[in-house]
Amino acid sequence: MKAITFSAYGTDGAPGSLALVDAPAPKVGPGEVLVRVKAAGVNPVDWKIAAGYLDATTETRFPVIPGWDVAGVVEALGADTSEYAVGDEVYGYLRKEWVQLGTYAELVSAPVRTLARKPRALTFEQAAGVPLAGLTAYQSLARVRVAAGETVVIHAAAGGTGSLGVQIAVALGARVIGTAGAHNHDYLRSLGAEPVLYGEGLADRIRALAPEGIDAGLDFHGDGAVEVLQGLVKERGRVVSIADPGAAAKGAHQLWVRPDTADLTALARLADDGKLSVHVEHALPLAQAAKAWEISAAGRTRGKIVLTV
Repeated sequence: MKAITFSAYGTDGAPGSLALVDAPAPKVGPGEVLVRVKAAGVNPVDWKIAAGYLDATTETRFPVIPGWDVAGVVEALGADTSEYAVGDEVYGYLRKEWVQLGTYAELVSAPVRTLARKPRALTFEQAAGVPLAGLTAYQSLARVRVAAGETVVIHAAAGGTGSLGVQIAVALGARVIGTAGAHNHDYLRSLGAEPVLYGEGLADRIRALAPEGIDAGLDFHGDGAVEVLQGLVKERGRVVSIADPGAAAKGAHQLWVRPDTADLTALARLADDGKLSVHVEHALPLAQAAKAWEISAAGRTRGKIVLTV
């Protein structure tokens, strides 16, 4: 099969060099399926792993095929795997015990615990943009118990995770205030959020929209957002961050997303009910994975970046 690989960490904060190579098809163990990849989602964690940023906590075995997000078709079944049949369309967040055999490839072996049936309403490219970002948003909202009638602030609301978080929160019946650059404000309004400009004076601008305080805050970017949100929530413990490694010490939740079939199924149901859409800003062929990483690292993408296979 064709696959993208890197054979060493990069230097000076840059990812290792990527190459399109011929690689052996992955083995399929018990409780796994072989998926023919139609699209693979690109996430910042992909190039951060290749830069060595996660080496202290993540087991990595070279050469590495990067990627955790996938949408595709079941091609073969491992032993004792009755959940799916050959030909089923699936999507998932394929985080395994170590980083090595990822989704930037024509084929990938997937534990069934990491998969769900692909949303019928989404293309393969759109579906590949959901798993990591959608699960992160879904599990963040659950962690701080966002409910109907509450006001939630989502920091970095126009990005891949933020834009899905806005829609999930709206579907829950919450009022959403989303931080973003001015050029993304109309986009946030189209998703159902009230936009507010990030940067200096952010707390005052949020207070002007919610003078009685907010019920929960989600930090998807960092840059001091946890402190701002902790000063605005009615209950100090209802802030969650995926971007601030010191969040727990500040009294907030530090979330690291987990694969979860039930949560993926819930996200698929929202999509099929017309409550969750995916804006794919860039869909590039597999061979252009390095270009996709450059775009991702620039940090200006609205919605998602995916690779088509």
